[in-house]
Amino acid sequence: MIYWQLFLAFFRIGIFGFGGGPTMVPLFYTECVKKYKWVTDEDFSDNLALGNALPGPIGTKLAAYIGYRVKGWKGALVANIAVVMPIVLVMIGLLQVIYQWKDAPGVYGMIQAIGPVIAVMTGVLTWEFLSKGWKGTSSKAGVSLSLALSLVALLFLDWHPGIVVGIALAVSFAYSTWSVRKRKDKDGKEGVA
Repeated sequence: MIYWQLFLAFFRIGIFGFGGGPTMVPLFYTECVKKYKWVTDEDFSDNLALGNALPGPIGTKLAAYIGYRVKGWKGALVANIAVVMPIVLVMIGLLQVIYQWKDAPGVYGMIQAIGPVIAVMTGVLTWEFLSKGWKGTSSKAGVSLSLALSLVALLFLDWHPGIVVGIALAVSFAYSTWSVRKRKDKDGKEGVA
C-alpha cells in the first residue's frame, strides 16, 4: 500500500509540476509534509537546501530522498519513476502538437500565464519557510544578517544560488558544531566542579 501511495503522490507532483523545480517544490511540500507526513518541516527545508546545492533537477533529488526515507531504495526508485513518468509521457505525446500550435494565441497565452503562478507559489513557500525559521531561531540577529548577506550575494553580486546555499550550509554546520562543543565543554566543567 505504501508503494502505491508513494507512486500516486509523486505521479501527481510530476503531472502538475509544469516548469520544473520552482513549481514542484510547493507540490512536494503539500504531498510529503502536509498530506502524508512522511517528513517534517525541518527535514524538508534542510533537504531542499541541500538538494539545491547539488547539481541536477530538484524534483528527482527530493523524490529520491523522501522515497528512501519512507521505504529505502525501493521507495526511492518508485518515487523517482513516478515523478519522471508524466514528464516523459507528455514530452513524447505533446511535443509535436505544441510545436505545430506554438504561435496560436491561446497556447501562447497559456504559456505566458504560467510565469506569475510560479512566482506566487514560490513566494508563498518562501514566506512559510522564513516565518517558521524566524519563530524557531534563538538568534534573530543571526538570521537577519544571513538573510541580508544572501540577498546581497544573489541580487548585487550575481552569485549562483547553489553557491549561496553551499556557503550557508557550511557556515551553519561550522556554527552548530562549535556551539555543541562549547555546550559539552561547559557541561563537562560544571560536572567536575
